[in-house]
Amino acid sequence: MKTVTLTMKNKPELILECNNVTPDAFAGKSLADIGRLEVYEGKFRAPLADYFEIAGEAGETAADTRIVMKGDCKRVKRIGQKMTAGEIEIEGDADMYIGGWMEGGRIHVKGNVDAFCGMAMKGGELLVDGDAGNYLGAAYRGDWRGMQGGLIRVKGNTGNDTATFINGGTIIVEGNAFIHVSTHGEGGTVVIKGDVEGRVGGQMVKGDVYVFGNIQYMLPGFKYMEDVEKEIDGTKATFAHYIGDLGERHPTSRGQTVYANLYVKA
Repeated sequence: MKTVTLTMKNKPELILECNNVTPDAFAGKSLADIGRLEVYEGKFRAPLADYFEIAGEAGETAADTRIVMKGDCKRVKRIGQKMTAGEIEIEGDADMYIGGWMEGGRIHVKGNVDAFCGMAMKGGELLVDGDAGNYLGAAYRGDWRGMQGGLIRVKGNTGNDTATFINGGTIIVEGNAFIHVSTHGEGGTVVIKGDVEGRVGGQMVKGDVYVFGNIQYMLPGFKYMEDVEKEIDGTKATFAHYIGDLGERHPTSRGQTVYANLYVKA
């Protein structure tokens, strides 16, 4: 795998939108061609080379291309957007929409990310060593298609609305989540290894949510069924199993009503 290294040299005054920073966009290009790819600072277009020193070599295909980003990327959005293959490593923090709509490959953020990361993700892997903001793995505003596939793992905490409108894939949060986990969920798996304040699974009709810590405020639309033994992400535990959200219409399969599942560690 060939590596292209981007090192921030001119920090943007506004937010820098870098939807062209993907292995797909870099593959088969010279460093000069990569430097000419367009980015946006506010409403102004500029070449990528205005902001980053660019070194290394791109692979012939996206799958053979790795991108390493160095320097302060706290104001850099949309890295890895719609990528299908390859790897991106961000050595510090990054802004919003990281890995949005991604279909394959791997993104590793060694710091924190802001809101809407992994939005409507279809495949691949997004790993965040720090915290993630609101709407992790959720749908875009006004859309009903949230995360559909792939894996998101956050080693820290997340904000509000994790996995809103999730349809598939897996989200693992090793810390705490705030409110509105898997709201409108229609599939997929969400694992919260810490605590959740409340509103877990509101209007959820399919899918699974696992909470290893405490849910401070349980929604009334979930009904306790039984205690079950489960192994989740390498950990065996006993969980209280609830079904819901009973206030919603639920599909049927082979004559049986399909409910969402909420598992809270006993």
